[in-house]
Amino acid sequence: MAVGSGVVVAAGWAALISFVLSLSPPVRLPGMLFWLMGDLGGAAAPALPLAVLGAGLVLGLLVAPDLNLSVHGEARALALGVEVKRLQTLVYVLASLLTAVAVSVAGAIGFVGLIIPHMIRLLGGRDHRVLLPAAALLGGTLLTLADTAARTLAAPIQLPVGVLTALLGVPVFLVLLRNIHRRDRADG
Repeated sequence: MAVGSGVVVAAGWAALISFVLSLSPPVRLPGMLFWLMGDLGGAAAPALPLAVLGAGLVLGLLVAPDLNLSVHGEARALALGVEVKRLQTLVYVLASLLTAVAVSVAGAIGFVGLIIPHMIRLLGGRDHRVLLPAAALLGGTLLTLADTAARTLAAPIQLPVGVLTALLGVPVFLVLLRNIHRRDRADG
């Protein structure tokens, strides 16, 4: 049911986006399409978004000890004094806000937020006090390298960075999933 409803919701949003694009002035279409594919070229004044993202990281670090406890299960976290429902709500709202800020500036740049935390965890970074800042730094580094490559690979044409991160991210994420699946089978 969830997959089917996800497909329907995605189709509805795709139709709405197509409708907006079809009504837009032709001169605005390239910028809109690049934003939809993920592009850092439109990030002209990033001070406010960076401040919000920095504040989100600080808030994440403040709840990192509770996140570490919640990894062991809801019942155990409750027994250790974590207000699990409050933590879940906070993390949901914070993740939504930070995603909205990032996407409003750069569009949909996929796989950075999926690959980097998993890679850090595979390298042993399970403590959220380390994982959160490491993910921010390594994710930013990956995004900067991908944006540089997107601007130079087909110069003078600039590729949307979101396309490049997806082309790199899909195979890497599939390998990570395979490794996690193998590890889980070996453990279970």
